[in-house]
Amino acid sequence: MQRPAGELAALVRGGELSALELVEASLRRIDALEPQVNAFVDVDREGARAAAAAIAAGDERPFAGVPVAIKNNRAVAGLRLTCGAALLGDGVARHDHNVTRRLRGAGFVVVGTTSLPEWGILPVTEPRRFGPTRNPWDLERTPGGSSGGSAAAVAAGMVPLAHGNDGGGSLRIPAACCGLVGLKPQRGRVSQAPDAGEHFLVVDGVLTRSVRETALLLDVLAGPEPGDASWAPAPPEPFAATAAREPGRLRIGVTTLMPLLEAQLDAQCERAAHDAGALLASLGHEVEEVLPPWQQPGLLDLFAQAFGPAVCSSIAAAALASGREPAERDMEGLSWALWQTSRGVDAVQAELARYRLQAFARAVTTWSAPYDALLTPALAQAPLPIGALDADGPDPLETFERSGHFTPYTAINNVTGSPAISLPLFERDNGLPLGVQLIGRPTGEGALLALAAQLEAAAPWTGRRPALAN
Repeated sequence: MQRPAGELAALVRGGELSALELVEASLRRIDALEPQVNAFVDVDREGARAAAAAIAAGDERPFAGVPVAIKNNRAVAGLRLTCGAALLGDGVARHDHNVTRRLRGAGFVVVGTTSLPEWGILPVTEPRRFGPTRNPWDLERTPGGSSGGSAAAVAAGMVPLAHGNDGGGSLRIPAACCGLVGLKPQRGRVSQAPDAGEHFLVVDGVLTRSVRETALLLDVLAGPEPGDASWAPAPPEPFAATAAREPGRLRIGVTTLMPLLEAQLDAQCERAAHDAGALLASLGHEVEEVLPPWQQPGLLDLFAQAFGPAVCSSIAAAALASGREPAERDMEGLSWALWQTSRGVDAVQAELARYRLQAFARAVTTWSAPYDALLTPALAQAPLPIGALDADGPDPLETFERSGHFTPYTAINNVTGSPAISLPLFERDNGLPLGVQLIGRPTGEGALLALAAQLEAAAPWTGRRPALAN
């Protein structure tokens, strides 16, 4: 599971390795490491074996026979769909979500579904229902969230890559915690079908070890489905083709300015951003320090006014499916607090919050137009110890606020909709991964991936593995 997905598929295609052998290797890794890491909600051993047995040598699908895991907030037919929440019980999905269907169509074999914080709210993965997922680099620390189960599974070598999604940093945060690549694509790039028409904040993607894999998987997942309310325009060529070319000389702004006034920046995270800027300058880019117009009082509260109702719409849908009103016993303290708070927000207030966020997004995007990319720290702190953010603590909304101090740089891009990527360029003094974030132009994933690939070639990271994965 340590080799790139494309290489593994080539071995299956050429008959050097069967898909079943590859899946069995993944299942053995899961069995060996899952008791320590707790990355999975369900492991579909028999389903994966049956799917692998149906794949023969010569299969031309680009990832035929390669194991993959799906975050447990997207439907996988025949497996439980829980969103990490007790309210959803053990209901089994009767259909595949668009991302599941597209991954299967590319030849991937789904070996299971991965854990997330309840309803995907926090940037740590410690749902009351399933217990904490642990970072393979340090089992006493978080792998991040909300796609933390997927990140832990990839970092531990259980699967070569995994699905996730990002509504406030939920791909980029676990990528930074676990030493992986995490791209948040452009808003509307990956369809929400068949469950929704569009989403203001959330977009699906993958967690991988390399920029090339990320680009190839974006080509698999991208594109509209019938009934989508809106979608991003198609690129002029495949993302992987653009990512494979040199990016040319670019104008890049570097900033460590905190979008949240109350947050504090760890010295090593700050150093990583400046070191990455120096590396970009050495590669021939025009690099300058900048001060984006994103440090505004009350920004976290404004984001919460949009994020909270978005989460609560999922809770309401679950309640409708279960046939009963949500009760406090059904939810963690933070979920219940957001549910109660959001129910007190009327439609006019909710629309006003979204209007204000869109005005903020327009100001930031307009300001950044002269730059080909912006560079920031990926996180403001090291991966947090398990238990540092307690959804059932005495003041859940204060926990939500502190979670933003851990990840102040990521949610900005969910508001603007622009693509952003977390890259594990460096290591902390204690050996933990240390990432930076690159923010691209609107709809500019290809150019962003080309720049990220140039950084990967200059400072390779794919050979770094946690001891547990070896």
